[in-house]
Amino acid sequence: MPGLIYLTIAIVGEVIATSFLRASAGFTQLVPTIVVVVGYGITFYFFSLALQTIPVGIGYAIWSGVGIVLVSIIAYFVYGQTLDLPALIGIGLILAGVLVINLFSQSSAH
Repeated sequence: MPGLIYLTIAIVGEVIATSFLRASAGFTQLVPTIVVVVGYGITFYFFSLALQTIPVGIGYAIWSGVGIVLVSIIAYFVYGQTLDLPALIGIGLILAGVLVINLFSQSSAH
């Protein structure tokens, strides 16, 4: 169970850091840049802890898949970025893959 908690913290850190990348304006804005650096630091520290109990391929699939979905949602609301139908279908398939791993795979972190 700690692996899943660490993975959740890593995902939240990555989503926050990635969401602030645009606001950092190429690392020229101090506060957003600090959020990015600290966020990714937290992300990789907790992801490394999660990988002590979660297989690396499974952990990375969940981390990146959930991150893509959450960052896309944040980009829609914060930056007004829209996605066309093929992008939404692709993101839906990524989410479906994460769900299949978590619900049915014997390789996941259950």
